[in-house]
Amino acid sequence: MAQLPDGDPAPRDGSLPPSALASHSPFSLYIHVPFCRTRCGYCDFNTYTPSELGDLSPDTYLSAALAEIDLAARILGPKRVETVFFGGGTPTMVPADALARLLDAVRERFELAADAEVTTEANPETLSPHYLETLRRSGFTRLSLGLQSVVPHVLKVLERTHTPRRGLDAAGWARDAGFEHISLDLIYGTPGESMDDWLASLDAVTATPVDHVSAYSLIVEEGTRLGLQVRRGDVPMPDDDDLADKYLAAERVLSGLGFENYEVSNWAKPRGECRHNLAYWRGNDWWGIGPGAHSHIGGVRFWNRKHPRSYAASLAAGESPALAREVLSDDDRRVERVLLELRLAEGMALEVLTPSELIRAEALIADGRAERFGDRLRLTRDTRLVADGVIRDLLD
Repeated sequence: MAQLPDGDPAPRDGSLPPSALASHSPFSLYIHVPFCRTRCGYCDFNTYTPSELGDLSPDTYLSAALAEIDLAARILGPKRVETVFFGGGTPTMVPADALARLLDAVRERFELAADAEVTTEANPETLSPHYLETLRRSGFTRLSLGLQSVVPHVLKVLERTHTPRRGLDAAGWARDAGFEHISLDLIYGTPGESMDDWLASLDAVTATPVDHVSAYSLIVEEGTRLGLQVRRGDVPMPDDDDLADKYLAAERVLSGLGFENYEVSNWAKPRGECRHNLAYWRGNDWWGIGPGAHSHIGGVRFWNRKHPRSYAASLAAGESPALAREVLSDDDRRVERVLLELRLAEGMALEVLTPSELIRAEALIADGRAERFGDRLRLTRDTRLVADGVIRDLLD
């Protein structure tokens, strides 16, 4: 699994500098649920199967997460929460009533906006109509389904355990339960996936009541089973040209269905954008609850102890679970704005750029890789394929 970054030791009481507490940026909560039934071969997220956790129970995690919500409320004081996102792992591995209890704790300790977006990620095999009905009654408004593919041999390489049909059924159950927004997560570039396989997964979108699709190219991470298979030559490394063709196919198919590519890897129908992820890309404030979760409050970034056992032990001892933090300089924050906001279709205000960066931006516009609209700069469609490299070249 990916390692936590370096940083300065975080205060044991979780306190933040006055400058961070004075932030008036919109505020969100992320709640990390670190449980999975099995570990998929491509995954390097901070997740744990029952055999890896031993006698550490979901109840222990729940008590710790509730304690951290208390801690965040004490440190931050009154805050209006615009979005809540339950991620993982597989949040729906725990009972629906447990997720509802965490959301109730947010309501009790903060002001949950009347129009708050409340999302949970889910693997299709963990869902049932009753489970989704319980979540909807408790205030969840958005479901993000990890479909990945509808092609059996692709799912097998990814080590996904659900059937292709299960994800499509789960989207229908969510619609019947009254979820306002439903999203599908897809992965392209899996070894052995043909263009026809990828088009089949995109075509499945037409059979589901979704207003959001995330399509990510497969990244082969070191330390994963898939990474080992690629290194041994058992499966081929994803080909860059193949990935580019599949990205453009996603844009063509999804735009034809009325979805707009509002961020490099995300498409939505009107008003279907994920507000929580937009909060990240726009540099807003959020507090991450759970083991390994990251937070950003007023230019201070901090992250929790990674293992659920050490995370829970810190909170049981009355201490913050934060392991380390960094205070971002003004230039750090400016660079982050460029890195994140240029991923968005709305682009970035040109005033963020330095004089030398503005010269390079004009060159990008001149050769068709970017465009100016009003006082903003945004990348063109084809440039999104290589967005990270273009943005690095733009920066001083």
